[in-house]
Amino acid sequence: MTTAVFAAGAVCWRRIDGKIHVLVIHRTKYADVSLPKGKVDPGESLPQTAVREILEETGLAVSLGVPLGISRYPLASGREKIVHYWAAEVSDAAIRSSTFVPNEEVAALEWVTPRKARSYLSHAPDVEILSTFTDLLDDGISSTFAIIALRHGKALPASSWAGPDATRPLTARGVEQASSIVPTLQAFGVKRIVSSTAVRCVTTAAPLAAASGLDLRRTDLISQDAHERGEADVRKVVGKRVRSGKTAVLCSHGPVLPEILREIALATGSLSGSYLSSAADLPTGAFSIVHLSATNPSSGIISIETHEPRA
Repeated sequence: MTTAVFAAGAVCWRRIDGKIHVLVIHRTKYADVSLPKGKVDPGESLPQTAVREILEETGLAVSLGVPLGISRYPLASGREKIVHYWAAEVSDAAIRSSTFVPNEEVAALEWVTPRKARSYLSHAPDVEILSTFTDLLDDGISSTFAIIALRHGKALPASSWAGPDATRPLTARGVEQASSIVPTLQAFGVKRIVSSTAVRCVTTAAPLAAASGLDLRRTDLISQDAHERGEADVRKVVGKRVRSGKTAVLCSHGPVLPEILREIALATGSLSGSYLSSAADLPTGAFSIVHLSATNPSSGIISIETHEPRA
């Protein structure tokens, strides 16, 4: 049995003169036109790969938006290649900071309308991914942000801790989980980090805050203690984050996560359903990314993706 080759990339897009254009790359080695993508390096998550490969191929630093699906196709070696894609809005600052110069791998970058891109792309799987992106545009969805529900890392069992529950620390594995999730979370351009006041949550979110240069905001409103006392106010925390329109991490507890997902659905006019329960049913250190429209958050949840720690 042959092992599949995993890769990741994105439909990079921006507005030029008020119209959406997407980025295609002219590859030197293969003499073709494709979407930016590349193979996973050992130890990388797929989102981490997508951001790194886009930077290496195009010189553009991007954050990922909505997932666009997966393409599968056979390689000449007989192995299957599986490529995960996201949308990625490219800022003016990223354009100005681009370090791209033509090289042995990529001869040129070109910004074209989605219609032109469809005719330029050399491979059918790329065209299918582009079609998923244009379907979102047809639904009025372009710029997006996310609320990320993160469960704290593995903590010392309550039975092994004599102090207050809120002071229970992470285990060595929990500390590793907290560090391992940082690159994946950073791939989505986190702008705010909000944590339960419990030590196990604060310690889980701290490495991301340090790596991103962001303040770590603590609140008892999404803590397990407040939840058990009936004093939590998840709606207030979620509502503020939805109104802000900026990608945020909410680090909380297993019993509180279902309420966080329900409140996101309520705040965005989304239908309830088992998909919310599935997104909230996370192992320690895992997180669900809830993608929302930045221009019209009340239009509902666009998609949810879940990632687990590599530790």
